[in-house]
Amino acid sequence: MAGVQARLEAMEAAMKTQEETLKKTLSEASEKLDNQFELLRQQQEAQTAANATTQAQFFEELRNLVNQRHHEQGLGYNHENRNQNGGVTAALWKSYMMRGDSILADSGTEQLEFIALSQRTGNPKYQQKVENVISVFNKTFPDDGLLPIYINPNSGEGSRTTITFGAMGDSFYEYLLKVWIQGNKTTSVNLYRDMWERSMNGLLTLIQKTTPSSFTYICERNGNSLHHKMDELACFAPGMLALGSAGYGPGESEKFMSLAKELAWTCYNFYQSTPTKLAGENYFFHSGQDMSVGISWNILRPETVESLFYLWRLTGNKTYQEWGWNIFQAFEKNSRVESGYVGLKDVNSGVKDNMMQSFFLAETLKYLYLLFSPSTVIPLDQWVFNTEAHPLKIVTRNDNGEKQNRPVIRQRARKEGRN
Repeated sequence: MAGVQARLEAMEAAMKTQEETLKKTLSEASEKLDNQFELLRQQQEAQTAANATTQAQFFEELRNLVNQRHHEQGLGYNHENRNQNGGVTAALWKSYMMRGDSILADSGTEQLEFIALSQRTGNPKYQQKVENVISVFNKTFPDDGLLPIYINPNSGEGSRTTITFGAMGDSFYEYLLKVWIQGNKTTSVNLYRDMWERSMNGLLTLIQKTTPSSFTYICERNGNSLHHKMDELACFAPGMLALGSAGYGPGESEKFMSLAKELAWTCYNFYQSTPTKLAGENYFFHSGQDMSVGISWNILRPETVESLFYLWRLTGNKTYQEWGWNIFQAFEKNSRVESGYVGLKDVNSGVKDNMMQSFFLAETLKYLYLLFSPSTVIPLDQWVFNTEAHPLKIVTRNDNGEKQNRPVIRQRARKEGRN
């Protein structure tokens, strides 16, 4: 018995020693983990502080840029010279077309982004700067709502008479509508809707039809003369008209939706009328000849498929999906290369260039994707797309001095919203 007792005592002693050793090991491990977590916490705090400093520097630089770009009249220069003291003067193009003028689409296509920036930062300066541009335009806004594409940045008035819904004019009209939508159509943004409706009445004066096929198109205007030319860039207009038609009463709404559909048919035929089934850069219209390609390159532009997306969402008509699919197939056949997609030097011959424009991914393919997605993917009653197809949250505007909440942007799971 004595031997058994001795062995038990020895085992207990060994177990006690092991327990103490284990406790010591666990204590050391815990202390080491605590030290590691503390080091990680300090590193994270340092990184957070660095990020905050970087963010603060970014917004300070942005504030300086806003202050410099938007001078007394609120209009930015199209090209700028900057000196070492931060001063800004207009950089004059050598071209006779433009000597220090601002571009309508440049000055009128900052509002969505800068309003969103003010909403997210709580700093009203960005919104105030870009809305001052609209205030300047509104002071002398013409009865037909059509502004020349060249604007004197010192007076805020047109310096030439060229009016177009194509290059250098297009997105000004788009943003009048979309700022109204971004603000959730409240009285605080009614000015934008009023200006847009006046511009759409002006648009009606530029509408013509071809013979013999009655394609509807948007002319350009120089002084009192109509120029029977339409850019593919102007093919954003059908989508804009469809999107804005809901703000009218029944009769006007139907009229502008009908016009949107007619223009979309024309834009689709910009594609269908060429051997490659891809559209040229612009088209001319002559009596008895319908349409003919002007500049014959294709650089993968998004405007037509953008309009097809809006018309599909707003009407549910699958015809617009079919048209979009045909355009996509033409890109696949003519523009697809091993490393991506390229434009065409000539839509008649199909000769390729060697460049994929950034907007092909940002806009063209995005709108094609959305054209075949359910309406729950980026729903149009919650989001508005800027001119580069980036969705911005619709936030109810109330500019009567009451405090407004910042928009809540909820992170969506990858598969959420799909059928």
